[in-house]
Amino acid sequence: MFKKVLIAEDYESTSISVQRSLQDLGIEEAKYVYYCDYALTWMQNALMKDQPYELLITDLSFEEDYNKQKIANGIELISAIKKEQPTLKVIVFSIESRPTVIEPLFSNLAINGYVRKARNDAQTLKQAIIDVYNGKRYISSDLKHAIKEKNVYEFTAFDIKIISLLAQGVYQKEIPVYLQRDNIKPSGLSSVEKRLNFMREEFGFSKNEQLIAYCKDIGII
Repeated sequence: MFKKVLIAEDYESTSISVQRSLQDLGIEEAKYVYYCDYALTWMQNALMKDQPYELLITDLSFEEDYNKQKIANGIELISAIKKEQPTLKVIVFSIESRPTVIEPLFSNLAINGYVRKARNDAQTLKQAIIDVYNGKRYISSDLKHAIKEKNVYEFTAFDIKIISLLAQGVYQKEIPVYLQRDNIKPSGLSSVEKRLNFMREEFGFSKNEQLIAYCKDIGII
């Protein structure tokens, strides 16, 4: 089992829950910090002493207060820490449940586990730590279905074309010109608008920018 764990969490009540989980697993050394900057500093100091942390458990969102931070959230923290200690195992412990936020954490930041804060999350966190220690990837069971449903959608060549054009900075109203130039049908503005509306509804997005970002995250464009 892990012997040295770093926890970044700004709510004391949650830290107590995490602490209980670590104690139950017999983890010998756990450092709790309330700020992302502090987490990075502790990680760096541990590396310099050749006594690195083996696991980072972090939330995604951190409330701002009088203590201004350079690192604003868990995503930035993971990115910063991974640059200095790429092999560090990471479990995200957050209330966030949107697949479009969670999937890139695995694909882009190579986290090892994701646990959603909910009922019985202390027990779930323990299982996540065990699985990650044993080299497995862990994600809360209540999120697996949502992510699977999100991945069911199959993008057509037409979908990819209009999203790619938007990503290149082409205005939606100008897309028909590009489609006609490439002999792609349908090419009318009405068809483009209907398809974009359909995709946004399928994924629960309200803006094209969200759709573009999601497609970039999963490698569609």
